[in-house]
Amino acid sequence: MTRPETPLLDLVNLPEDLRKLDDAELPTLAQELRAEMIDAVSVTGGHLGAGLGVVELTIAIHHTFNTPHDRLIWDVGHQCYPHKILTGRRDRIRTLRQENGLSGFTKRTESEYDPFGAAHSSTSISAGLGMAAAASLKGEKRDVVAVIGDGSMSAGMAYEAMNNAGAMNARLIVILNDNDMSIAPPVGSMSAYLARLVSGRTYRSLRETAKQLSQKLPKFFYDKAKKTEEFARGFWTGGTLFEELGFYYVGPIDGHNLEHLLPVLRNVRDSEDGPILVHVVTEKGKGYEPAENSNDKYHAVSPRFNVISSEDEKPLTNAPSYTRIFAQSLIQEAGLDDKVVAITAAMPDGTGLDLFGEAYPERTYDVGIAEQHAVTFAAGLASEGLKPFAAIYSTFLQRGYDQVVHDVSIQNLPVRFPIDRAGFVGADGPTHAGSFDTTFLAALPKFVVMAASDEAELMHMVRTSVEYDEGPISFRYPRGEGVGLELPERGSVLEIGRGRVLQEGTKIALLSFGTRLQECLAAAEELEAFGLSTTVADARFAKPLDEELITRLARSHEVLLTIEEGSVGGFGAHVLHYMVKAGLMDGHSASSLKVRTLVLPDAYVDQSKPDMMYINAGLDKTGIISTVFEALGRDQPDLASGRRA
Repeated sequence: MTRPETPLLDLVNLPEDLRKLDDAELPTLAQELRAEMIDAVSVTGGHLGAGLGVVELTIAIHHTFNTPHDRLIWDVGHQCYPHKILTGRRDRIRTLRQENGLSGFTKRTESEYDPFGAAHSSTSISAGLGMAAAASLKGEKRDVVAVIGDGSMSAGMAYEAMNNAGAMNARLIVILNDNDMSIAPPVGSMSAYLARLVSGRTYRSLRETAKQLSQKLPKFFYDKAKKTEEFARGFWTGGTLFEELGFYYVGPIDGHNLEHLLPVLRNVRDSEDGPILVHVVTEKGKGYEPAENSNDKYHAVSPRFNVISSEDEKPLTNAPSYTRIFAQSLIQEAGLDDKVVAITAAMPDGTGLDLFGEAYPERTYDVGIAEQHAVTFAAGLASEGLKPFAAIYSTFLQRGYDQVVHDVSIQNLPVRFPIDRAGFVGADGPTHAGSFDTTFLAALPKFVVMAASDEAELMHMVRTSVEYDEGPISFRYPRGEGVGLELPERGSVLEIGRGRVLQEGTKIALLSFGTRLQECLAAAEELEAFGLSTTVADARFAKPLDEELITRLARSHEVLLTIEEGSVGGFGAHVLHYMVKAGLMDGHSASSLKVRTLVLPDAYVDQSKPDMMYINAGLDKTGIISTVFEALGRDQPDLASGRRA
């Protein structure tokens, strides 16, 4: 497919080039920028709808403000592709989300135009306020602009930051990109006129004069006058809530009409006053008809996305995804137990709870982007005898860790935590990699921590979690398709703290926690061919550990490896702690046990294909075999396959 023609966009390499263009040229630039973005995402995959929705807004901001001196922060960052094209990265835009390519989110090390990295929501106002305060302390004059979507405004952190900014009277500009919740009244010429009016110097100077006069009145009358002015504007514009938080509210404005956007942003830029919120209404997927007509506005597409047919041509697979297996298992269990309820924090599709919601809408709760609330809400449900499943991605659960400790663990409430996206996640990179949940959950007293090694084990863990009512319990599983095993009709109840042995041997023991089990089995086959009799075991539990299994493996093998898709301090660390405590590493002979723990690298790993990420981490078959020979102090034989570069 030929690239779109973009003669005007070809003149723009950096925002300083953009600022040389006349206002009348900008709508054409927007059309070309939108076409370039669609074409690039058809090659790389990634977030499509959100970026299409902010094309005009991106142009207007860079045309109005002096970036990068003025700071521009994109909340979440998944809508930043047009921003990247306009800020010197167009020549690399077709490496987006690829190994050694551009990140799918904003990233400080990538460009000076990305002053703050983000891939989780609701952080922009806090970061922007910090930057504004720093500029004030350093005596630097610069604008700070934070663009936050209406979905991100469902998180309490955004309001905490706004409340703080209002109290500080900080020089901060927040642009509320209203593209989903429809919190705005209809946008048209009247609202655009009012936005220009209330953002302009004339109105604001008259407003300031009136405030100074009213301050000479008795306090009661001054307070009433102040409220009257704010609520009068709030009646027309809908901004009363933001005024109460201390922000001067402007809007709503049509975010796709540059004739409306540009004068308002210029007025806001030229204002000397403290925090301002500009309410901009946009449409996800704008300018690409299939996205405009789609329910999800083409939120994200794969690299096999076809621009012409508008279809995401994903390859067929025989194995269902872990996410779907979880959802189907939970639906099955809910049909047998009316106490089962499900909670998601604005990720029904990603967690599979959209399927659960179709089956049991009255038992499904989407609490918005509010993981802290989700955890404590689940704790409240558990305290009343229900069986809540708080399905939260590994990296999103980090945001609710205090609540996991304080509201769930200390009270020993039986909240169930299905943890999706365990281990590497590929193109989303380090911000979404499930690295730390085993480490931070297994540190908590009485917490049961499990990991599924395949889709059948996942079914067993769903059933086990339903039946377990003694305290909090979690089970983790990766993104992507399962192994392709034949599945049972229903999961079985696992004995808490009991692993399983899949293959018996006498010299090498491979103890796996999670879905690296298949690599362990493949490694064992080659080790056997080298004359190394190998045991392969699935731990199932990081807490409580199967101490009997660990003891047996330690006493009857020369080498013991633990393998997991998690950070240092997790399963392997707990195994080592137990072994030291039990005296299993106190041998004095030349044949003493040799122990190695294979974990994810102690680093944030940039995006690549998941298989390659595991190879580079030494968590594939070849890496396991190499570690065994290193522990034995022997040279590794030449492997016929799977050699790492």
